Amino acid sequence: MKIVVIGGTGRIGSKLVDKLRRLGHDVVAASPASGINTITGEGLGEALAGARVVVDVANSPSFEDAAVLEFFETSGRNLLAAEKEAGVGHHVALSVVGADRAPDSGYMRAKVAQEDLVERSGIPYTILRSTQFFEFMSGIAESGFDGQNVRVSSALVQPILSDDVVAVLAEVAIGAPVNGTIEVGGPERLPLDEFVREAMNAAHDTRPVVADPRARYFGAELDDRTLIPGAGAQLGTTHFGEWLGGR
Repeated sequence: MKIVVIGGTGRIGSKLVDKLRRLGHDVVAASPASGINTITGEGLGEALAGARVVVDVANSPSFEDAAVLEFFETSGRNLLAAEKEAGVGHHVALSVVGADRAPDSGYMRAKVAQEDLVERSGIPYTILRSTQFFEFMSGIAESGFDGQNVRVSSALVQPILSDDVVAVLAEVAIGAPVNGTIEVGGPERLPLDEFVREAMNAAHDTRPVVADPRARYFGAELDDRTLIPGAGAQLGTTHFGEWLGGR
């Protein structure tokens, strides 16, 4: 089966491409670097010819509010129009758990806009909403550094290893569209500051971590429900400490 992975050279996309190819599928790793650009439309028609499934894991190069919204709306419209023209039978989009519960975040608003385009496209679809990746914890620490302390929200989160997300994405891609949303999260639920502190300790980073309930995440103030998946979510199997110890 021909599957096109949009953002196929990124963190998630490259792993997904490898996994699907190992399963015997004909996979196109689509990105501007490979001459396939969802913003300009370059190469889309040729890439989608004969494709049965498109998996969109592309991310915006800028997280500034206006830029990220423009990216996801422009990319989404161009991609979905090209899929209709090519007769693609299943569109898979990777989104974020809690995107619709964080309206103060420009990034989350952009992801909701992307989801809305998919839902209204008329193309059979599956949206996979994931919690934060383990690999993002160091970046969260840097974004919370105020020159003396690392200020991080104390809200509950349930992060997941990116490899575990890829495993679910692969299952979704080769399965039937659900015309709805699936959630995936990690096996542990703890305050965000605890995950960040553990990651910093593993990296021998001695900066103090301050649990601050008012600290913002992508512009949004979090509560204990914002980024937590629902009761029916699929759960990854890799624990955070296990991942840190194996790096």
